This record gives sequence, C-alpha cells and structure tokens, in this order.
Amino acid sequence: METFELNKEFIEEFVLQIDLQKEDELRPVLARLYPADIAEIFDDLNLEQAVYVTSLLDSDKKIEVLAELEPEVRVKFFKGFSKEQIALEFIQHMDSDDAVDVLSVLDTGLASEIISLLPDKPTSLYLTRLLRYPDDTAGGLMGGELIKVNINWNVKECTDEIRKQAEEVSRVYTVYVVDDSDILLGWVSLKKIILAKANTPISEIFDSNILFANVNSSGEEIANKMKKYDLIALPIVDSLKRLLGRVTIDDVVDFIKEEADKDYQMLSGISQSVELKDRVWVLSKARLPWLIIGLFGGVMSSIVIGQFKTELQDNVQLALFMPLIMAMAGNIGVQSSSIMVQGLANNTIKSDGLWGKLGKELMVALINGLVCSALLMAYGLISGNSNDIMTTVSIALLSVILLAAVVGTVVPLLLDRFKIDPALATGPFITTSNDLLGLFLYFVIGNLLL
Repeated sequence: METFELNKEFIEEFVLQIDLQKEDELRPVLARLYPADIAEIFDDLNLEQAVYVTSLLDSDKKIEVLAELEPEVRVKFFKGFSKEQIALEFIQHMDSDDAVDVLSVLDTGLASEIISLLPDKPTSLYLTRLLRYPDDTAGGLMGGELIKVNINWNVKECTDEIRKQAEEVSRVYTVYVVDDSDILLGWVSLKKIILAKANTPISEIFDSNILFANVNSSGEEIANKMKKYDLIALPIVDSLKRLLGRVTIDDVVDFIKEEADKDYQMLSGISQSVELKDRVWVLSKARLPWLIIGLFGGVMSSIVIGQFKTELQDNVQLALFMPLIMAMAGNIGVQSSSIMVQGLANNTIKSDGLWGKLGKELMVALINGLVCSALLMAYGLISGNSNDIMTTVSIALLSVILLAAVVGTVVPLLLDRFKIDPALATGPFITTSNDLLGLFLYFVIGNLLL
C-alpha cells in the first residue's frame, strides 16, 4: 500500500478537499491511507468534517479508525452520531476489547444505553462484565474473541467448530482446549489439527502445558509474562480456571505505552495524563499540585536557612555552596528512585528485598560521593578557598549524597509495599524532599565542624 507523509501541506490540502466535499478525490486517498493515519488526521478535523470523512469509509475501516482515535477525540467524534448509530454501526462490529476501550471513555449511563441497543444480548452481557474490570488489569485488557474446542471432540468436530468461530475472530493465534465446564486444559496448534486424521481425539494431540493469567492480574504482570515468554496471546481465566478471554500483543503494547507516558509525566511533575492540545485549565490543573509541593519545599528551605543565619554570617562562604548541595541531593535522589521504580515496573526487584537494595545503593552512593568530594576538594585547593570551608563542604556533600541515595531507594519500595504507584517517588517529590533534607544536613555538619 502506498504511504503518505502526513505533513502540514498534505493535511491542509486534505481538509480543503473535505470542505469542498470532493468525494471522488477523497475516496482513493482514504483507500490508500492506513487507519492509524486517518485517525491522526482526525485530530485536525472539526466534528462535521470528521463525520463526513467517516461516511466515505467502508465498514471495516471505519471501525479500525475509531479504535485508533485518542480517547478525547472519540468523545468529540461520537457527538456527531446517535446512540443507535454508535451501537449498530460501530460497537456491534468491533472486537470486545476495542469496544470496551471505546465505551470506557463515555459517561457510564451513555455507555450502558449504547450496550442495551446491541441486538446480540450475549455480547451486551459480556461487554457489561468487561467494563467492570479496571483498565490496568487483565480483565480490562482482554477480549472475548478466541477459538476454543472441547476435550471430548475429535479433529473433524473441532475443524467444523473452528470454521464457525473463526468468522468472529480477526486473528487466530491459538486454539484453546476446555472441558464441559469451560475450564482451560491446554492448547493445540492449527498445524496439528490439519495434519491429524479426522477421527483423532483432541485429547491425544493437545498440549496441557499452557501459560495463563488470572482475570484480576495487573497489566504489568501480563506485560512481563508476555515479554518473558515471547507470547503473542495469553489466555485469561477466573479463580476456577474457566476460560474468559485472551490478551493479545497489540493490547499489551498499547498498555505499555500508556504506562510509560504516565510515568514520564509523573517524573516531570504532572499529576494526570495530558497533551499539549488540552485546554489551558486542564494543563494547569495537572501541573499545579507538584508546583505547590515545590513551593512548600522552597518555603521550608528558607525556614531552614533562617535557623542557621548566625552560622552563615560567621562563615559566608557556606552560602556559596548551598546550590551545589541542593542540586546534588536532588540529582542523586532522582537517580536512585528511578532505578527502583524501573525495577519494580519490570518486576526485576521486589519490595521485600529492602536491605539488599539499600546496601547496594549505599555502596554506589559512597563511591560516587567520594569521587565528587575529592573533586570538590581539588577545586578548593585550586581556587584558594579556605581549607576548613572546603573540608566541611566536602564532608557535607558525601553525607548528603548518602542520605539522598537512602531516601531515593527506600521511598519507592515503601510506596510499592503500600500499593501506591512508586512513580510518585520520582521527579519533584524526591527532588524537593532531598533538597530540604540535604540543606538541613549541610548546615548541621557546618555548625559542628566550624
């Protein structure tokens, strides 16, 4: 398929053709564009333009485009359609996991009304059940479209059933084997089914060694398991091991991206998921909480400085190194906390290994602190600063680095133990707290030594 570069000129020309309703020119272009490209163009269209473009798409592509839209664009897009149109033209033809993603951004009441309009009642009930699961769990990620066969069937019966089920499944990765109670027993490859004789029982060719996950498992657990074992689909079961659905690799990739974006924004001091195109108040509201924490930390730092103003008057040179101490404390804290958060996210460390992780970080901090303190002493000798002052600052720097490493290591692990997102321990939170603690420790050491 020919690809287009979605540059400013292309989009401007495309929008102009929409406004002029040049259907004959637009249809060939839309036919060659991927759904993800069309969804990106939708970001620049108003409601009327988006509805018109949708009318030019075939049913399958229309659904794929909807699945690619950003949540806030979907909400705006749906305002151009009635509840009946949303149910019958879109939701009815979508995979269940995509349908849940679409419905989850709508008001609960509106989503329920749309589901009630679906002609297939089992589908309505299944979507209603999926919407109850949090987005970041296996239940929130899974879809119900899969191929399953009964352990008591033979190959011919399975082949006939697979043909029926495959009509509703866009991607057939694995054939799951269940018993009469829908309990997952294993899996069988399509190759084995094709090569086996028609009267061969499935019980003779299926593989009982199968990886699965509970419906309440976290998204991180699902992602880690699929990454570790190179899976493209993972069956999801309930507490009785009844097969409920499957999570596919495309859903996991989307989840990982969303989590990475969320953690990056939290690291930057943004408390909720936002984009540059959001309204000013939304952007301000997301950033303000951490700025207030930073403001509070600055006020507390000024109070700490005020408590040691006599020492500063006696040793004015101490004030010259305050920015250095605060910067190093914040940087060391962010480094330690980032390593901890990353390890917790990819499941390479556990919060119960506190002392081992703390000891390792302290050794790293000790080496880094000694090197930085030695460099600072060397600078003092070259610059002609007082030896007493430089010795005090160097000892304080080493102490502050060790303290910041402890805080940066312990806080994420404690947050994880109490089921709080450890990403909170990165960015402004750790920087502000370590600035304050580092400054206090600096003055205490200065007071003792000078």
